[in-house]
Amino acid sequence: MFCYQCEQTRNSQGCISVGVCGKNSEISDIQDKIVSALINLANSAERSLKHTDLIIKGLFMTVTNVNFDRDFLQNFFEELKNAYYSEEKFDIKKLWNENDDVRSLKSIILFGLKGMAAFAYNARCFNFKNEVVDSFFYEALQAISQKDNLNELGALVLKTGEVNLKAIELLDKANTETYGHPVPTKVTTNIEAGPFIVVSGHNLQDLYLLLEQSVDSGVNVYTHGEMLPCHAYPKIKKFEHLKGNFGTAWQNQQKEFENIPAPILFTTNCMMPVLDSYADRTFTTSLVSFPNIKYINQNKDFKPLINKAIELGGYKAFQHRTGLNGGFVLSVGYGHNTLLTFMDRIVELLNCGKLKYIFIVGGCDGAKSGRNYYTEFVRKIPKDALILTYACGKYRFNDIFTEKIYDIPRFMDMGQCNDTYSAIKFIRELSKRLNCSISSLPVSFVISWYEQKSVSILLTLLYLGIQNIRLGPGMPAFVSPNVMKMLINKFKIKPISTPDVDLKEILNV
Repeated sequence: MFCYQCEQTRNSQGCISVGVCGKNSEISDIQDKIVSALINLANSAERSLKHTDLIIKGLFMTVTNVNFDRDFLQNFFEELKNAYYSEEKFDIKKLWNENDDVRSLKSIILFGLKGMAAFAYNARCFNFKNEVVDSFFYEALQAISQKDNLNELGALVLKTGEVNLKAIELLDKANTETYGHPVPTKVTTNIEAGPFIVVSGHNLQDLYLLLEQSVDSGVNVYTHGEMLPCHAYPKIKKFEHLKGNFGTAWQNQQKEFENIPAPILFTTNCMMPVLDSYADRTFTTSLVSFPNIKYINQNKDFKPLINKAIELGGYKAFQHRTGLNGGFVLSVGYGHNTLLTFMDRIVELLNCGKLKYIFIVGGCDGAKSGRNYYTEFVRKIPKDALILTYACGKYRFNDIFTEKIYDIPRFMDMGQCNDTYSAIKFIRELSKRLNCSISSLPVSFVISWYEQKSVSILLTLLYLGIQNIRLGPGMPAFVSPNVMKMLINKFKIKPISTPDVDLKEILNV
């Protein structure tokens, strides 16, 4: 076994016997076989809807914390083998022994593809597709097995970011055309008495279908983790039994779900190994699977989940719950449609000096030490600066802020990881209004990363020419010293240090 695709990889070098994420060597081996087969398919088979679906599913299936089920993975691998024929058999394990810089660039491309596949898969749930995105999966997978020129691979790294921009734009279109543009919404962390279901992951369609099927059942529904932003979509928030948000970020689930008197549905990644104390009430669907855990198939019949909620009964009395900092109201719904309504006022405040800076602080959360940096950082941001956030890293601080800068909320949650697209639309429009380049804006990205979706997002930001990104809590193990030097020289990427030092440097004070 060798795996170094996530931020928590052992000793910042690689997991070699068991993954820090919880996968064992057998699961890691099957995932490697799947990736190898996907590359062989891209090299050997004609491009078709079926093959593209297999590529996107296979890549997403190997994202960190998606699938721990040997039988599920093996069945998919057998399906892949039957989908093409090739004399040449590329083995992804060869990549780990390549020249350091070649290995590094190919790993960045591969992990960026995995993140992009997650976005493309969720968009395809609504039948939204993009030919450029679909074609690029073939091009990039072929390059991993065929190219060794550093300049060509470096260009492909940035192209991965370029195409991923189209993928997150596509998913934004799928979500907003289906459920409406998010609107500012207050979400409680308190839990009412009575039966309820907790829904985790990223797939809005699964949440909607569950809400639709549980109307008048007497069962309430609570979001968890990256599902929190769903409360802001008009066609989702209309359901009165969508009550609030349960718990905090994904890495706390084993503690927060212990002996929970309600079932949990995992729809995408961010699933940890399931503990015995809640195994009998855990359900998965789509590409998520765990051994001996109940699975909801593609028919999406959630009756077993609803019946389990009624059987367990929920809490006997009202539960007062809070976020990590003691707050119990979370604000969501500041996607690009809402953000752009503030643009005139933001430009006015920037021009007159009443608004000094805009920080975009977001990304993945995780269990590794050092992530309290982000809580401390946002607490120390001056009162005359805006804070935009996205993805589950926000749980470190999303229950803190309620104040405004004049008539604009000082803290605005743009949504899930893919909703970095809203930040991109915002800064592009701001650069037009201020008549300057994106890199000259009074805006800084401070990013926490964990898995492969954050890699694809980072590549998109680099493609756009965004510089001086602070990244942490640790640097990717798959980036070689020479490639890291290139990223620092060309894009001025910086590892986080301390909140005080970083704020001083960013604000030039």
